Amino acid sequence: MNVGGIPFRTIWLADDKWAVHVIDQRKLPHQFVTARLESLEDAGTAIKDMWVRGAPLIGATAAYGMALAMHADPSDKNLVIAHDHLFATRPTAVNLRWALEDMRELLGQLSPDLRANEAYRRAAKICDDDVNICSAIGENGLDLIERIWHKKGQPEAINILTHCNAGWLATVDWGTALSPIYKAYNAGIPVHVWVDETRPRNQGSSLTAWELGQQGVKHTIIVDNVGGHLMQHGLVDLCITGTDRTTYSGDVCNKIGTYLKALAAHDNNVPFYVGLPSPTIDWTVYDGLSGIPIEERDGSEVSIVSGCATDGTVTDVRLTPEGSNVANYAFDVTPRRLITGLITERGLCDASENGLRNLFPEMA
Repeated sequence: MNVGGIPFRTIWLADDKWAVHVIDQRKLPHQFVTARLESLEDAGTAIKDMWVRGAPLIGATAAYGMALAMHADPSDKNLVIAHDHLFATRPTAVNLRWALEDMRELLGQLSPDLRANEAYRRAAKICDDDVNICSAIGENGLDLIERIWHKKGQPEAINILTHCNAGWLATVDWGTALSPIYKAYNAGIPVHVWVDETRPRNQGSSLTAWELGQQGVKHTIIVDNVGGHLMQHGLVDLCITGTDRTTYSGDVCNKIGTYLKALAAHDNNVPFYVGLPSPTIDWTVYDGLSGIPIEERDGSEVSIVSGCATDGTVTDVRLTPEGSNVANYAFDVTPRRLITGLITERGLCDASENGLRNLFPEMA
């Protein structure tokens, strides 16, 4: 996608062909800054401290983290150290586990002198595959949006509500939930996006709104609790969110607050879809509520927010009283019964085991 009219991915190899560049998403929307990762530790910090966000991009960054580790020391010992270090950074995003297992299995079969080159090659392929997957999700979601638009008589705008950031900033390019929106916009369909601010890190108001604006897509930022009201008054035509982990039964784990949006959508007969890349499916877990670990992050993310002051400086301010306890659950699980359908790179399906296995029979 574009930043100031210039094409960018969210992660790319530096000109020296060993270091890795990422967009430092902590600085958005007020500053566009890239960060150079030169070590395993840099990659781990970028994931844990949310320089990079979104399950697909976390997986891609972890893959390059393994490559950086092999560049420094391709020994058997360091292969294990690198895997374990990166695996501990974010427990919920299944792409992290998938990418690390893929890299460990591949590299473990090679002699140490071959590991670095192969690690970089594999990481690049994971990134390219993600771009292709997300683009295909967009094409399949475009068909859905177009059908709904025509069914409603081609109104001046089709209103889509999304939660958190599941755009190109959460992937290598295109995004998951936003990919169908970008494809619809490019096809001339008048889309308008309701953007949940998505507390506590405000990924919606800071990241989703920023990237939609960069592409020229009409959008309106709303506080997290407005969605139900909009649905009650017929102002939402469909919801599309992303996912950090989806069970093979169709339960969806996504940013905290997604479950409440699905409840409101169900109560108001608003279609609720999830943009689902296949690497985000966890084929080892059936029940999301009992089987998916929910990350609890530091309470300072709730207590302290970053913003741009009137003089143009970016600063942090405290919202809560000193001494108040703060809970910061990062994700929740939306049961499959509340989900209208899953938009994958192979097409749409019901949020069910049969639906997913029909699209991905090789996993049966």
